[in-house]
Amino acid sequence: MNYFKGVLISLSIMLLVACSNNQTIIGTWIQPVPGQPGNQQGFTLKKDGYASSVNMATLSYDTWKREDSLLILSGKSIGNRLTLSFSDTLNIERLTRDSLILRHGELVLLYARESK
Repeated sequence: MNYFKGVLISLSIMLLVACSNNQTIIGTWIQPVPGQPGNQQGFTLKKDGYASSVNMATLSYDTWKREDSLLILSGKSIGNRLTLSFSDTLNIERLTRDSLILRHGELVLLYARESK
C-alpha cells in the first residue's frame, strides 16, 4: 500500500510541475516595426478565439486557434482595392510568460508580451 501511495505522490508532483510550465498564449504580443525605431506591431489573442492586429493597417487578424505546437492566425490582407482572406500556420518554437518565438518556414518572429 505504501508503494502505491509513493507512486501516486510522485505522479502528482510530476503533473503539477508539467502544468506550471504551461504558459498561456492569450494576450498581446508585440515586436519592433523594422525600420521604425520606437514603433511596435503585433497581435492580440483573446480567450474566445478572436484576434486583432496591433498597428498593422494592412493585416487584419480576426481569429486564432492553437493546435499543439501550432498557432493558426486568420484574417484579411488589405491591399490597394483588394482584400484577401488568409490563414497562417506558425510553429510555436518557445512560449514563456513574457516572450513568444514563432517560426514560419525560415522566418523566425520574436515577440514580447505587452504589459499593461
